[in-house]
Amino acid sequence: MKKRDILTPIGIGIGATMILMGIYFNSGLDGFSTFLQLSSFIIVLGGLTGALLINFNLKEMKLTGKVFKEAFSKSDHNLRELIQLFIRLSEKARREGLLALESELEDLEDEFIKKGVYLAIDGIEPEVINDIMNAEITAMEERHGKGRAIIEKAGEYAPSWGMIGTLIGLVLMLNNLTTPETIGPSMAVALLTTFYGMVLANLVFIPISGKLYNMTEEEVFMKQVIIEGVIGVQSGQNPKILEEKLSAFLSNEELSMQEDEVEEEVIGETANES
Repeated sequence: MKKRDILTPIGIGIGATMILMGIYFNSGLDGFSTFLQLSSFIIVLGGLTGALLINFNLKEMKLTGKVFKEAFSKSDHNLRELIQLFIRLSEKARREGLLALESELEDLEDEFIKKGVYLAIDGIEPEVINDIMNAEITAMEERHGKGRAIIEKAGEYAPSWGMIGTLIGLVLMLNNLTTPETIGPSMAVALLTTFYGMVLANLVFIPISGKLYNMTEEEVFMKQVIIEGVIGVQSGQNPKILEEKLSAFLSNEELSMQEDEVEEEVIGETANES
């Protein structure tokens, strides 16, 4: 399940605010107009778009909006809840058989878990289940990599087009040294294109690309846990052993939280018995 991730817009907002504050503290409100140069923006944005169209095909370019949207959302992953799910499935499978697990899958939203459990119900060998599900993970990584590549390339090209704009501005300036009134506008184009390119690359494209990479890594990690859980359920592992095995994926902080919850449950049960 996807949720809105506010950290991405907050991060971009903080970065933009710091830039604006830097401009304001150095030159006041009048300084903002100095940094608004349409020709510089056209050089960077137009050149960047052209380079991306050359590098990628139309089908890949259409993914850009969808890929950007992913950076503003996050998956609702809860490793402890996932472990508890597989413990419950393991207990039911040992008590009632693998076929009884079908009723447990109706309310699940994660298609990867459903696929794995259905493979287990169908009696597929653990090695085959592992191969099938890992192949799906590999395919997912490749899809994510293709989408992320557009953002990565944009991060590479933006500063370069900023430098191209700088060269254009310098050529115009040097070509018109005899007319001093043109030096200022020419220098503005020269410097602001570099500014725009660097801001786009380092505040938008490169951070978003890094975030998308981290999201893919997190999803791969969760899917690896799911594979271990499915194979454990299919092979009829003792729920306690399966819990210990899957708990190895928990961080120290998550383990401490889990132990605290167990202690609270024990205390609650003791109180009820009293």
